Amino acid sequence: MNFLITGAAGFLGSALANQLAREGHQVRGLDDLSTGDSKSLVPDVHFTRGDVNDRPKLWTLLQEVDCVYHLAARVSVQESVLYPREYNAVNVGGTVSLMEAMRDVGVRRVVFVSSGAIYGDQGQQPLSESMQPNPRSPYAVSKLAAEYYVNTIGDLWNIETVSLRVFNAYGPGQHLPASHPPVVPYFLRQAIRKGSLVIHADGNQTRDYVYVDDIVSGMLAASTAPNLDGAVINIGSGRQTSVRELIKTVLDVTGSNAEVIYNPKMSAGVSHMCADLTLAGQKLNYKPSISLEEGLRLTLQRDSRFRG
Repeated sequence: MNFLITGAAGFLGSALANQLAREGHQVRGLDDLSTGDSKSLVPDVHFTRGDVNDRPKLWTLLQEVDCVYHLAARVSVQESVLYPREYNAVNVGGTVSLMEAMRDVGVRRVVFVSSGAIYGDQGQQPLSESMQPNPRSPYAVSKLAAEYYVNTIGDLWNIETVSLRVFNAYGPGQHLPASHPPVVPYFLRQAIRKGSLVIHADGNQTRDYVYVDDIVSGMLAASTAPNLDGAVINIGSGRQTSVRELIKTVLDVTGSNAEVIYNPKMSAGVSHMCADLTLAGQKLNYKPSISLEEGLRLTLQRDSRFRG
């Protein structure tokens, strides 16, 4: 098949692009390299640097494409609080630009990578796709709005759509910005360096940490599985882990005695998150297979930043 991946040089995009190329598909990648790295892509991926709002460029890249994976986005919850306009322009505006270009060219299927963040705080766990969204950040709002645009434009122009609500992704190659880094690579780096691991609030807040290879398996299935049009599907591990448990596992796998510091005055964000994977199993035959401990060990082995 012929694929276009937006955000192809990012953490999830590059893992997906490389796997598709290894399987013999024709893969085109688009990324503005604001956070991604084109060196993470294998040579068989045909990479173009560009903006997802550049419709003429999209028209060119979409020629003869069977399916689009849309991952181009700004992804920091904390940053979105400071810059909601920028998050709207990229995450919502970029999605609309892509859907318009797909309509113009005649591409028939898109897999949109959304986020479990749109659920916000709910009264029960696990989180099922039928629950009313309760987004608590501009990032989460932008992902929910993009889902609506994808489904609505797809319905109007006969484009098959599926949105995957990915939970807390981690694995080798994950971007580590100086401010507000993702918690898993941040804890691994601090543990290896014998630095301090800071826990916001009491550390009992939970998240659903899902290893990148499991996410890729779900994304791959979504491009060809039947009867998905308009579907919204969770992609996670199906297990909730507290921050306290995450730190204990990080210290175990690294053999570190790094100091753990509690900062009770900082907000922990959403209290609990765990993906209900019933629909993913039914629609995608999705079965995550990598435990948190194994995923952390694989991240240490495969990411040169964590080796001495």
